[in-house]
Amino acid sequence: MSALLKVGLTLFIYWSMTSLAQADYADNPAALALVDELVREQGFDRAELLAVFAQVETKDSILKAMSRPAEKSKPWYEYREIFVTDKREREGVAFYARHKETFQRAEQELGVPQEVILAIMGVETYYGRITGSYRVMDALSTLAFDYPKRSVFFTKELKSYLILSREQGHDPLAMKGSYAGAMGYGQFMPSSYRAYAIDFDNDGKIDIWNNPVDAIGSVANYFKAHGWKADEPVVFPATVTGMVPEELFNKSLRPYQSLAEFAEAGVALEQPAQPPLDPNAMATAMKFETQDAHEYWLGMHNFYVITRYNHSAMYAMSVYQLSQLLAARVAP
Repeated sequence: MSALLKVGLTLFIYWSMTSLAQADYADNPAALALVDELVREQGFDRAELLAVFAQVETKDSILKAMSRPAEKSKPWYEYREIFVTDKREREGVAFYARHKETFQRAEQELGVPQEVILAIMGVETYYGRITGSYRVMDALSTLAFDYPKRSVFFTKELKSYLILSREQGHDPLAMKGSYAGAMGYGQFMPSSYRAYAIDFDNDGKIDIWNNPVDAIGSVANYFKAHGWKADEPVVFPATVTGMVPEELFNKSLRPYQSLAEFAEAGVALEQPAQPPLDPNAMATAMKFETQDAHEYWLGMHNFYVITRYNHSAMYAMSVYQLSQLLAARVAP
């Protein structure tokens, strides 16, 4: 290949990458359809929306990240090492010390254990330290208009974000979040922000980006709204005896069979629960890969509630196990 051809190819690749990074959505048909919808249904100003979309950038790095989410492809023993760590425990204890009264009030008023609220914030953002560096408009627009697999979902979230920005008085181009458009200490998607975020310090505004009091209350409110049952268990280690059908495990995040039925099939609590559990209580059976074999768990209703935050049994187990480490350090 000649030197001139190499230079030309290099310039073409650079131009292509730069064009993708800087492409806006002012003329995108799907974006224009969303603009029409917002103008018609919500009374937005068309010119203002078009001006916003003209400044939005497609982010190829977001599309690459969505195509290979790293954590979910890992076995449990590697996944756990990402989230259940001494560092997250130490930083959680320090964060709790700064906001102890808020955590205690959230538990008292909303019925969600303070250690679970704390663990969610630890897993999601290291207690607000790592909340994402992408402009939310860029992330949601890229996924709404250039990620067909989940275009419907992200278009709805983009719509919610623009409504939220108007409600909150934010510049939609200024706010930052994750590559998927999740925001703040607890990484709420825009629709969740509008539905579950609360003004927990009663200052007249809801801010989960910069206000840890609102963020703590909002995470607790999310769990309350999704059915958290105060003073009920989350998950239990289990033992397996006999030839248990493989399809019994990881069948559903939602509890689908009673503890008595699981015990009859050969999946029982490792140790009797205290206080004793109703044998008719519903559970889900889980099998996680360890370095040498597998471990077994029976998840109860509150475990399912944790999965409503992130639809992954390994995620919920990481939150639970981190919460137990934190509970031992932050008990009243």
